[in-house]
Amino acid sequence: MERSTRYRDDHVVYAGVTGENLAIASAAPRNHHQAVTDPNGCEPVTIDAKLFVPEADQPLPAVIVVPGSLGVGPNHEQHAETLVAEGYAVCVVDPFGPRAVSSTVADQTHYSFAASSFDVLATLRELRQRPEIDAERIAAQGHSRGGSAVTIAACRRFADPIVGPDVGLAAAYAVYPWCGQQFLDPSIGTTSVRAIIGDLDEWCSVQQVQAQVHAMRAAGGDASIRIVRGAHHSFDRDEDVYTIEEASVAPSAPTTMLADDGSMIMPHVGEPDPDLVDRDVFVAAVAAGFGRRGAAIGGSGDQPDLFRADMLDFYARTLRDAH
Repeated sequence: MERSTRYRDDHVVYAGVTGENLAIASAAPRNHHQAVTDPNGCEPVTIDAKLFVPEADQPLPAVIVVPGSLGVGPNHEQHAETLVAEGYAVCVVDPFGPRAVSSTVADQTHYSFAASSFDVLATLRELRQRPEIDAERIAAQGHSRGGSAVTIAACRRFADPIVGPDVGLAAAYAVYPWCGQQFLDPSIGTTSVRAIIGDLDEWCSVQQVQAQVHAMRAAGGDASIRIVRGAHHSFDRDEDVYTIEEASVAPSAPTTMLADDGSMIMPHVGEPDPDLVDRDVFVAAVAAGFGRRGAAIGGSGDQPDLFRADMLDFYARTLRDAH
């Protein structure tokens, strides 16, 4: 369900903590190549966020929550409340409101996937300046399109030019992420990455997520994956499974690889092209017969509880037990 109001305009309280509106200085790169080679030359954009900080006598670990194609929804808010109740600071990002976008379900080209990842790093940069937050214990949790954003933001080829080689996420929790774009060099440095996806997902390719995680691991990173039996996309939602008819998906399309400078490599061409944008590869995928309309979302049985347990276990390991 799309939001009827802009998230920043709502008075929001999670676990007794009132959200503070933040204005995050981000950018709108046209593609990954521009983000990597000219991050300061990208069109500036200020995105919305709300920060929730429980009372504490020391700086807290923090989790950035990044929504998917429907924007900030009830499941993201539920997870934020769960995390705040557990003593984490939480920053819920709204990339849609400032860009005048209500949904990307039917068209993912309203703004680039590179911009989504830029938003994550811009928020990381902002939170590191907050005295009530531990700058070395900031994680990002992204759902669907947001899962793609946190996965790419964890890659050093993308992060180094934007936040510097000594700054990065402590952890990235990629929730049913779209992994249709992957760096040839998927090194993640000291970031711990975990992906979780259902085996019945109709929006994203489970095989692409597996390939991304195993490539990160092969490059020396701490990366893991959990595949949930019988689960659809957005299985963390406390709502029955249903189909969004206008959803535009192509889960069987080939992966678009990204060169070290962020240039896209069209699968049937094999050479990096800095001028390619998301729309180019999406149109090519549809023309090749991979695109279709309609895809299911929703949870069933104990799947939402399974998700919450996995989420909390991951942060206990990466934001608490490791420090």
